[in-house]
Formats: sequence, structure tokens, C-alpha cells
Amino acid sequence: MLLALSGVTGIGKSYFKEKLVEELNFHKVSTIRTRPIRVGEKNGVDGIFITDNELDMLKSQDKIIYDFKVFGGRYAYLKDEIFSNDNMVFEMHYTMIDDWKKIKPDIVFSKGGFVSVPVVLAAGSRHIPVIIHESDMTPGLANKIAMRKATKICCNFPETLKYLPEGKAVLTGSPIRQELLLGNKAAGLDLCNFTTDKPIILVVGGSTGAVHVNEAVRSILPELLKDFQVVHLCGKGKMDESLNGTPGYVQFEYISEQMRDLFAISSIVISRAGANAICELLALKKPNLLIPLSANASRGDQILNANSFKEHGYSMVLTEEDMNKDTLLAAVRKLYADRHQYIINMEKSEQQDSIDKIMNLIKDNSK
Repeated sequence: MLLALSGVTGIGKSYFKEKLVEELNFHKVSTIRTRPIRVGEKNGVDGIFITDNELDMLKSQDKIIYDFKVFGGRYAYLKDEIFSNDNMVFEMHYTMIDDWKKIKPDIVFSKGGFVSVPVVLAAGSRHIPVIIHESDMTPGLANKIAMRKATKICCNFPETLKYLPEGKAVLTGSPIRQELLLGNKAAGLDLCNFTTDKPIILVVGGSTGAVHVNEAVRSILPELLKDFQVVHLCGKGKMDESLNGTPGYVQFEYISEQMRDLFAISSIVISRAGANAICELLALKKPNLLIPLSANASRGDQILNANSFKEHGYSMVLTEEDMNKDTLLAAVRKLYADRHQYIINMEKSEQQDSIDKIMNLIKDNSK
């Protein structure tokens, strides 16, 4: 089977490839790249990094199936891997659709975004099965356009089903990073220099940080630290250096690999309400206070996401408009007091085992 993945950058394609490798014995088609290798990347693992001249040499030897330019670098695939008899998975860029007759994927999985629309429409017109994953409560414009060509449409929220074509919609939840389930408490405590004497609050402002959430948490920090320890992910450039060294409080701009350890030590979480973030909290069964991005700063998806989780008993919700020192402190205390009930509610959720559900859809619908 040859499976093509499509979607915007940062939406989880790399993680999904890893799950295909682990769960269905797929092999990743190596991406040849001419751009400089980035910090944290490994040659041969995150791609094959070569020069333009070396890529031209491979092309002259008829070893390349496709050569395209994105973000200043060239990307290509090896013919031997694309046409292998093994189960193979690769990322399909929208500029590749002219080469469908050469590549001929057996199925396309789309994580959405406008770059995926041409891929999905091209696949549909060639009768190639397409599975779409809609992360938000209501379908975005890209998926609204693409869904008419979809074979199946996966979604995160029960409320989303009414917006999707009957017979195509499947409630799967969101595929989350499985390594988040493998956190080490001792490593998390050591990272933060915390003890086991007080419960720990994890504050997550999102990948770019949330100024309003950061300010609100810091405004009640003296009160919080009477009963809790606080680990605060602030976002790039949003740390408050004056708070460095405060007993029971630690701040980071961003955490990647050790995120699982921070989740492991946290009793409750304060977070924005992005779809992927809250699905991770649900999978981890972490009692949480959601502070959704206001409708003035977005199309309102986070508000819908948060209200859904509140209605199902998975989360407390505090809007930015209602957030002040008193309301935030009261919400945190109530969340901690009621944390066991939230865990019980999350354990009953049907939005679990999303990876298995999506993998089964891929197996059942491939050509």
C-alpha cells in the first residue's frame, strides 16, 4: 500500500507517519532535502540532506520520482522507495498532483488546510480513497471544499457530526503524541526542582504563549504558591525574569521532549482550548481549566471546543472576559477540589483510541 499524507506544516503529519510505522508496519519514504539541516534534526532520520549538485546527479541517474521547491529548498523522493512492494507512507505536496499517474497512491489521508485541498480533489477525481481529519468543532473552509471528495471524515467532537455528510462522518477523537503517556514523575520533579509536598499546576499558554493568561496567573501567584507549586510555559520572549528563583515556581518559554514529564507531575492544568491541546488533556485524563482565545482574536473555535468539553464534564471554563484575580483563583481552587470527578468523567469518554480507529479506517478503505 502507498499512503499519501497531506496537510499544513505543524498539524501532526510526522507524528502520524510514526504511528503508521509502529502500528501497521509501514515504511517512511525518505524525503531528500537540499536545505540546511536544522537543530535537532538527524541526517537519515528526519530526511536525507544533500546538496543541489548531489540531487542533480541522482536525477541524471533516473533515481528521482519528483523534485519540487518549498521554502527555499528542494525536496525529492527516490523511485525505488515510492514503487516498493512494501507498505509505504509519504507526504504529498500539492505541486505533485500532475504526477499522480506516476505515483498512484492507494489512499490519501488529509489533516486539512488549504494546501491539502488540491491533493484531495485530485485524488477524488481519480477515484482514490480519501480520509479527512477535521480537528475543530466546525469544519473550516478547506475541509468544506474537500469533504465532497472524501470517503470518510474523522472528527474530534460529537457536535461536529451534524456538520458532516451522513455516512461519511466518524467520531475518532484526535491522534495524540503517544509519548505524552510515558512521562516520568521523578524526571519532571528534577527538571522543575519541585518536591512532593504540594500539588503542581501546569500552565500552558500555547506554542506562542498567551499574554492574558500569563499576566493573570502571575497576578495571583503569591496566593497560588501557598497551596501549590506552579510550572509555567510562557511562550517565546514572554518570561518574567523578576520571578526567577521564586520558591515553588518555575517558568519556561517552551518545552518539547520533557513535556510528558511535566504532565506526569501535574495535578491540574490551565490551558488555552486548541483542539489538539484539549484532546491531549482528555487522553491524559488531566483535570483542566480552559481559558479559550476570545472570539475577537479568532473565529471562535476555542470557545466552541471549551464549551463542548465543559458540557461533557471534562473541563472547567473561564472566559477571558470574565477572568480576573478573584475568578481565576476561585476556579483553580474549585477545579482542584473537584479533580477526581473530572477524571471519572474523562474515563467514560468515547473520544479515545483515536489512532486505532483511524488506522482501521485506512485499512478498510484502501484500494
